[in-house]
Amino acid sequence: MKERKKVLAILLASVTCVAAMAGCAKSPAEPVSDNKSQETAQTSETGSEASGEEVTINFWHHYSAQSAENETLTSVLIPKFEEENPGIKVNAVSHEWADLHDKLLISAESNTLPDVARLDSAWIPEFEKMGILVPLNQEMSDYTEVAGGLLDSAMSTAEIAGNQYGLALNTNTKILFYNVEAFKAAGLEAPKTMDEFVEDCKKLAGTNENGQQVWGYDEPGLSGWNLCPFIWSMGGSLTNEDQTKATGYLNSPETVAAIDMFASLYKENAITGWNSGDIPMTDGFGTGRYAMLLEGPWKVAEMAGAYPDFAYETAPVPAGKGGSISVLGGEDISMFNSANKDAAWKFMKFMTSEYAQEEMAKCGQIPCNKEALESDTVKQADFAPYIEQLQTAKSRPTVACWSEFDSELAAAVTEVVNGDKTAQEAMDELAAKVDGLLAE
Repeated sequence: MKERKKVLAILLASVTCVAAMAGCAKSPAEPVSDNKSQETAQTSETGSEASGEEVTINFWHHYSAQSAENETLTSVLIPKFEEENPGIKVNAVSHEWADLHDKLLISAESNTLPDVARLDSAWIPEFEKMGILVPLNQEMSDYTEVAGGLLDSAMSTAEIAGNQYGLALNTNTKILFYNVEAFKAAGLEAPKTMDEFVEDCKKLAGTNENGQQVWGYDEPGLSGWNLCPFIWSMGGSLTNEDQTKATGYLNSPETVAAIDMFASLYKENAITGWNSGDIPMTDGFGTGRYAMLLEGPWKVAEMAGAYPDFAYETAPVPAGKGGSISVLGGEDISMFNSANKDAAWKFMKFMTSEYAQEEMAKCGQIPCNKEALESDTVKQADFAPYIEQLQTAKSRPTVACWSEFDSELAAAVTEVVNGDKTAQEAMDELAAKVDGLLAE
């Protein structure tokens, strides 16, 4: 009991110290469609449910279609919710992470939004600015009671100008995963610094006994979620503290050095992963083709399911001039203005309940429900390395233009790693462009 309380205390302190608004980019998921998602008419709070007719609410999310989270959602949580709430059905639709964002933008234009969605919390400023989200604290009479059962710091990810546009669903960050056998064979220990990380990537890259290419590190994307731990740990930044200016920060020597590091390692064939046709992260790691990853707690469940005998360990993000800083992740569950608000609110409360959060903890999701955090399930899940990293994790810019900012960042860095521009040229151009976005 003492140890359990200690873990909870660390989590509460670590997450609270991070003024958070961020999200996570999970592994890509194949879109799963259900004709109901196109056919179900959205009703108002005084619609079908109030008259005793069956109501179907649409829930869009980005749990990977083949993941343990999606299996728990569809086979455990939704049946339980429907059993407890006769007359309400839930139509859950899985999208890829980026596809979900774009689908919501398109649906907003055509008035075909779902009732609720699991949102990367970095999207909430953008959607709030569009006026499509429900301010829960204003419209839900028991909001204060519900919110009181969730981590205050996690709840801040959906707070804008004093209003709350979602309930905290989960929190997370990324740490280093490394191949024990590969490191042992090379006579290496887990890198503690960014300099050691660079050298290890080079030493671990090459060909294996089967003549296959092996890379020291795999990075599946070049967006902020992927790059920020390196930029921040190396002392760089994306904007000033007020998040009003990028020039002088996004193109600072420290940020440029982080991008240069990626480009140099890629040129030496020591890292890969973001190109079309590259080996998927879990398969590449589990088969020994990638020696290191930077990933979140969901990777534990994925590895246990796909490569249960593979030996790996975890370590903090290698430290640089800025320290050991990872990216703060997490999702919120939000309601759209066109929703059947009564039914949608019941589902949102269920998904953030102790029961639902504990079930999702079994899949590697760090709960935001305070009671779930005290459960034996959470204690046995061994979230300690992530809890420790959360103490220094930072959020990506909490600005309405973040999606476009992020897309431009990925495009600029792609030009650098492909050799089309120097890191300084690309970051100078990007900083000027982002200044314009921030001023809008």
